[in-house]
Amino acid sequence: MRYDVVVIGSGFGGSVAALRLSEKGYSVAVLEAGRRFEDRDFPKTSWRLRKFLWAPKLGCYGIQRITLLRGDEKGAGVLVLSGAGVGGGSLVYANTLYRPLPAFYEDPQWRDIADWRIELAPHYDTAERMLGVVTYDRMTAADEAMKRVAERMGVGHTFHKTPVGVFLGLPGKQVPDPYFGGEGPPRSGCTHCGGCMTGCRHNAKNTLVKNYLYLAERKGAKVFERTEVVSVHPHGDGYIVKAKRGKVFETDQVVFAAGALGTQRILHAMKADGSLPHVSDRLGALTRTNSESLLGATVLPGQARTRGVDFTDGVAITSSFHPDERTHIEPVRYGRGSNAMGLLQAPATEGGPGRFGRFVKTMFTWPFAYWRALSVRRWSQRTIIALVMQSHDNSLTVGYRRGRLRSRLGHGAPNPTWIPEGNEAVRLLAEEVGGLPGGTMLEMFDIPMTAHILGGAVIGGSPQTGVIDKYHRVFGHKGLHVVDGAAVSANLGVNPSLTIVAQAERAFSFWPAKGDRDPRPGEGH
Repeated sequence: MRYDVVVIGSGFGGSVAALRLSEKGYSVAVLEAGRRFEDRDFPKTSWRLRKFLWAPKLGCYGIQRITLLRGDEKGAGVLVLSGAGVGGGSLVYANTLYRPLPAFYEDPQWRDIADWRIELAPHYDTAERMLGVVTYDRMTAADEAMKRVAERMGVGHTFHKTPVGVFLGLPGKQVPDPYFGGEGPPRSGCTHCGGCMTGCRHNAKNTLVKNYLYLAERKGAKVFERTEVVSVHPHGDGYIVKAKRGKVFETDQVVFAAGALGTQRILHAMKADGSLPHVSDRLGALTRTNSESLLGATVLPGQARTRGVDFTDGVAITSSFHPDERTHIEPVRYGRGSNAMGLLQAPATEGGPGRFGRFVKTMFTWPFAYWRALSVRRWSQRTIIALVMQSHDNSLTVGYRRGRLRSRLGHGAPNPTWIPEGNEAVRLLAEEVGGLPGGTMLEMFDIPMTAHILGGAVIGGSPQTGVIDKYHRVFGHKGLHVVDGAAVSANLGVNPSLTIVAQAERAFSFWPAKGDRDPRPGEGH
């Protein structure tokens, strides 16, 4: 099979590539490791593991990947949540679409290469239009509690509702395409069931299969599901891309958009076996976790003062506030019955030496309360998850050994294993809802969790400082490009999806139409 461009991955960067390059006349193949889902195919709850989790060796072909990135030294491991399936992370993400905090544009890794605030601004506008961004228009019980927490922390003025990629409309009412002048699919109004992160079964969430990919396929792009890429090799003036089950694609250009870890895994493997020897030695450097922590507050089952409270009401994320200029906290929810992720919870503890001992002491000081709180029965209804993100300049360096990715401490401050502002917020949140503050089990061993792994193939001024140039071209190998989360060069302090789309929109705006002269300067300029 031969195409002008092969795109590896169908998430936020890959879907932009598929549409914009098809519009410019290129033949495009999109290779996706996961399966294609119709709305009715998504699991009703997270307990439907075969449809929810991605674990092919166990026969699970769902939308939620959970990857333990093992560290080579204490403090460098991280548990990563990411997406799988045609549409990538858009199937499982919380449909939250923020522009980044100011520190993102000024990060020393890339601030001298361009004025990124100005360069990206029009592409953020395009991304918001394509993804149907609106401000959530309801105030839920979780929002009320979070607003009170912000006020108690002295930052009530920073509380605001969330920009989301959801067709709000009238609940359950189907209407003709409301976004693309009739070129897109019919849509139905949001039912506010909280099920966004197990896959929207109601045709309300603006996943990529409702916009970029839908339009790309109408322009002629071919999407190959269950096609996991294993190698990319130079061949003449182009490349041979091989996937599992003997699928082979010949192409002039390759766009890597397999997610930060997926893209790194392929590039590391090809550099290691000599297929792509000129990939920068900076590959894997500046891998970011968005300086993130996942915490929460859980009400005890059957507690009288909160009996009847249901925190599943709303979309996945409906509000947020800023304890300081670099920290962002959001209330997050799963839908009713989606309690499987509650198996990861643990009491919240402060980090530092003796952390596991503090965890044990907490469990034995209030054993009945905490064992009741850790029950997963009605967990999604009883729990407000708190997603804490920061824009600090910290990172991991991801290497490749014996066919596996490994991480170690990288540039800047150590990757945080706990965030004090987040712990304070969930303590206050627990007081507000009459519950107990919680974290995740692996954090007891200083392994944080992130839903937003970024970087590792970042923008630089040369191969000595980055893996790709400002046009997202891989240094050293003409015809290779990176446009997914791996290309995000700094912690954003907000959910990254909108930025991945904006960066991809900018990258492909420079591509010539098929057959035209390339207006971009030579590599590194």
